[in-house]
Amino acid sequence: MKIIENDIDLSNIDEEEIELPLLPVRDTVVFPRTLIPLFVGRDRSMMAMEAALAEISQLLVVTQKDSDIEDPTPDDLYTIGTEVTIGRMLRMPDSTTNILVQGNYRIQILEYTQITPYLRARVRRLREDNDSTPSSEALMRAVLALFEKCVHLNRNIPDDAYIAAMNIDEPGWLADMVTSVMDLDLEQRQQVLGTPDPTTRLQRLSIILAQELDVLQLETKIQDQVQQEVDKGQREYFLREQMRAIQSELGELDTQIAEVNELKDKIEELELPDEVRAKIDKELKRLSMMPPAAPDVGIIRTYLDWLIELPWVTATDDNTNLIEVAQVLDSNHFGIPKVKERILEYIAVQQRAGDKMRSPILCFVGPPGTGKTSLGRSIAESLGREFVRVSLGGIRDEAEIRGHRRTYIGAMPGRIIQNMRRVGSVNPVFMLDEIDKVASDFRGDPSAALLEALDPEQNFEFSDHYLELPYDLSKVLFITTANLLHPIPPALRDRLEVIEFTSYMEEEKLAIARDFLVPRQIEEHGLDDIPLNIPDNTMRSVIREYTDEAGVRNLDRKIGQLCRKVTRRLAEQKTTPKTISKQTLNKYLGPPTYVKQLANREDEVGVATGLAYTQTGGDILSVEVVLMPGKGTVTQTGQLGDVMKESVQAALSFARSQAETYQIDFKQFETKDMHLHVPEGAIPKDGPSAGITMATAIISAFSGRAVRHDLAMTGEITLRGRVLPIGGLKEKLLAAHRSGIKIAIVPADNEKDLVDVPRKVQREMEIKLVSRMQDVLETALVSAN
Repeated sequence: MKIIENDIDLSNIDEEEIELPLLPVRDTVVFPRTLIPLFVGRDRSMMAMEAALAEISQLLVVTQKDSDIEDPTPDDLYTIGTEVTIGRMLRMPDSTTNILVQGNYRIQILEYTQITPYLRARVRRLREDNDSTPSSEALMRAVLALFEKCVHLNRNIPDDAYIAAMNIDEPGWLADMVTSVMDLDLEQRQQVLGTPDPTTRLQRLSIILAQELDVLQLETKIQDQVQQEVDKGQREYFLREQMRAIQSELGELDTQIAEVNELKDKIEELELPDEVRAKIDKELKRLSMMPPAAPDVGIIRTYLDWLIELPWVTATDDNTNLIEVAQVLDSNHFGIPKVKERILEYIAVQQRAGDKMRSPILCFVGPPGTGKTSLGRSIAESLGREFVRVSLGGIRDEAEIRGHRRTYIGAMPGRIIQNMRRVGSVNPVFMLDEIDKVASDFRGDPSAALLEALDPEQNFEFSDHYLELPYDLSKVLFITTANLLHPIPPALRDRLEVIEFTSYMEEEKLAIARDFLVPRQIEEHGLDDIPLNIPDNTMRSVIREYTDEAGVRNLDRKIGQLCRKVTRRLAEQKTTPKTISKQTLNKYLGPPTYVKQLANREDEVGVATGLAYTQTGGDILSVEVVLMPGKGTVTQTGQLGDVMKESVQAALSFARSQAETYQIDFKQFETKDMHLHVPEGAIPKDGPSAGITMATAIISAFSGRAVRHDLAMTGEITLRGRVLPIGGLKEKLLAAHRSGIKIAIVPADNEKDLVDVPRKVQREMEIKLVSRMQDVLETALVSAN
């Protein structure tokens, strides 16, 4: 194997060639005329050393290019090394050997003559021309001057090294000696070793020393600055100790002084806004001047604890990988594309705008059990932020939000500040649950206190009565939840970005149960090792016959009930079914709770089916009208609200005005009493959307024409018979679909809302858009015989 080295000046190469054992070393470069200890531990190295001792004690030492290589090959070694003489050898307790070697000559490897069991190489000694020239003298002086400065700045280099360098009169020897003493990296040392010409070697060394001197000077400057700060701190420490000794002699209590000093030390380590630091210093000064028995000592100490432990600038790093965030959201929640899209948009804008972007104030509105609260946790998980949840249901005191003033006994910050202290970061996901259930009384209006916290224009300096300092909430991602939007005060509602959660279809509930609810319940009930299978047809029966809800909360409970029954059978060592079939549901869940059927089984006179929107989603309701001999009085029952009663009067007036059109004897309005009833009288009902339903039932009762039983309707009516738009169309149509309704009559102005209605519902149910009452009656009333 031939070795070719292009960087060597061949004019300095001795013609004498010798063959020597080769010892590869790591992180060490041996120079001629230097005495250095080497540790030998590898088997091949031991063999090379023993071969050298057996011959003439001459050994070739070459440095590895990569110190991590355990068994180097010729390609892993430099081509320039050092011929050394082994002086002494000591065997160490850890099975390694320590040898002391004396460097003799630079050598160039010409050829490897042996690879195993140890390396041997044919080498050529590189002689040096040590004649002194004016240029070499100048270089020696320059190197000595740089070396002197380095010795002065680097405490690791002994002063004797400079004295030894001054007494060297050969340029090559000086370069080798200085390089061996300086703390240089491996490549720089090998670069000097690989330069046979002394003048060139001194030139390279002077460049290296100049660079090292720059680093040492900068390091010394930094150390001086640090030392000044340390000296200042030590001076303050001594003064405090003297003050403590004086106060101890005067009989003052050491505990309070120790607490104050402890607080000062803690504050110095914190990164705080200037205004907060000034407030803390002021309170600390007051505390240090107070007698220990003063009543305000405990108040000030508690206040300082709050200021110190609150996160003022500490923030968690957001996960800005859109793909990962989308995967987390999809793995935890099925559907709800609008919410997921909004969160991804927020992250995308944050990537571009950074701190310039204001955090949105989101409001999730929808029926219970649709995943509003759990989605907040998933958002925090996907963003890599801390999660805080505060339930606002039933809160009546404004101090719950803004805190109490410190003049009161037992004063505390509000819930927002309390939870910010608990999470320890300025950018958590903060969920304000049940914001539509906040109440107000003589103690204030909590919803008004929320205006500042939930307004991006103001919340960068939120004012808590207890803190008496502005607190930055602009980096917090606030998420509020509500079942209904209208109870929220208009001023607060205007600050919220509303995202609606709609009722789940049967197919969506099935997917949620299969992908999320069943695996979780199986894990929580310890059934991981039991291959429990709940087929889709069984789950459909649970959805249809045992639950009646917009969300999946009750469905989750029913699945948990199934798992509990199986777990109990396992505990009783009974036979456990691997599959729960539809036929065995009665055994586990009892008889069906709900029987899905049409609101009316047959066409009837005076009975119409309407669609309603409730807190639990959409529902159907029947409107019944009966006529009795009397004097034209109107009776309304079923806990109807004021708006609904007004809709009854408007529907009756429309029926009276259209009596001739629908062949109604006008005398009936004066000789018959009308009783309008909406079943399930224990449930309060209100709203204008049942207007056309009531009008249809009234006209049906007076005209004697039956109303179709497979038809449901919704819409507000005017005195002139116009049909006005309504809200909650998707929930109402889903309720109609669940109940088996075939035809749904909706206002024509709600056509734009059909985009949110699932395609399956639109395919399986005929949706008629109407703008006038005549169109409703034409579809709803059965032709007279």
